[in-house]
Amino acid sequence: MARKERNYVGKRCSGIESAVYGLGFIGAIVYYISHAPSFWMGVLGILKALVWPAFLVYEILKFLGA
Repeated sequence: MARKERNYVGKRCSGIESAVYGLGFIGAIVYYISHAPSFWMGVLGILKALVWPAFLVYEILKFLGA
């Protein structure tokens, strides 16, 4: 049986996006934990750090008045 070659058409990631997100994630964790007044606020900060791009886009759109 002949081996089929699959042609994948789509975006090829270079990893730059992942690196930027990863550095932002680490920075967000440091920021949120350092400003947390209690343990549970630190845990909430870790959860917020997972979705920091959403907060960033929201604040940018709010600033632009959209």
